[in-house]
Amino acid sequence: MFTSFDIALPTYEVITPQTKQSFLLKSLTIADEEKMKASLMNERKILNHLNKCIYDSIADKDSKFTLEKFLSSVTLKDREALLYGLYHITYEEIRNYTIACGKCGTNQDVTVKASDTFNINLYDGKPNEILKKREIKQLSILKDVTVSVKQPTLADENEAMNRFQFNTYSNELIAETLIIDKFIWNYADEAKEPMIIDDRSDIVRAYLSLPARDKKVINDLYIEQFGNYQIELKMQNTCTKCGNTEVIDIDLVDNFFRAMYQ
Repeated sequence: MFTSFDIALPTYEVITPQTKQSFLLKSLTIADEEKMKASLMNERKILNHLNKCIYDSIADKDSKFTLEKFLSSVTLKDREALLYGLYHITYEEIRNYTIACGKCGTNQDVTVKASDTFNINLYDGKPNEILKKREIKQLSILKDVTVSVKQPTLADENEAMNRFQFNTYSNELIAETLIIDKFIWNYADEAKEPMIIDDRSDIVRAYLSLPARDKKVINDLYIEQFGNYQIELKMQNTCTKCGNTEVIDIDLVDNFFRAMYQ
């Protein structure tokens, strides 16, 4: 009885932008695609399936590199690079990508090589150093509160999504607060010890109670210290109707799932 073809799948090396690890990824098979399609039935499980798909596609992992170790040693920005590598070796082209002209609103479908859109900005520290890095800053409105910001890992994301799966918090809010390591509330009464807010549920509640302007302080600190170390997928497009030329950011996650159905 036939089981499978005995072939070596094509591979592609990816250097992760934040932890600076090297991964050799192999192309997806049709069976892998079918598993990923099944994950679309549950929105909060999609990321779990995506992480497992990337992990299973690592061609050069040894027996000691478990899924748990992968999740704890890879950041969200690193996953974007790994997803690009998996997309590149599996599909090569970004096909029928719909772009709306920013000037006249005309939609057009374009096809471009994934590698032609790729750029990477590597972290300027040592490999894996970013996982322990914390940056602290005083908020601008609540001046008696400081925030500690970090780069979340896939394990952080997984834990938070599981913890809040029966909560009314949106996935966007959960993801938004993952960069917060803790809040430190320094009371006006100096005799009191500062309150450390580091439980994930307490962090979300504290975040929601902040003045809106303090959100920018947190986001700016994260971008400055962590967020710029990432891959970018950009392409230049000229509208066929009005001739307007602009640079477009490619949404690879959305296109990854679309490619499975083409």
